[in-house]
Amino acid sequence: MADHKHGNMDTTVQEETFDGFVSFVTKSVIAIICVLLFMALVGG
Repeated sequence: MADHKHGNMDTTVQEETFDGFVSFVTKSVIAIICVLLFMALVGG
């Protein structure tokens, strides 16, 4: 079995995935708020 060394794992892929997820959620929330504001202003 390989010896485990704390802190040696390469996490760049996980960090890029998390950054993409945060970006997607942020853009989605902004889009939803814009749609809700538009509906409130138009009366829909």
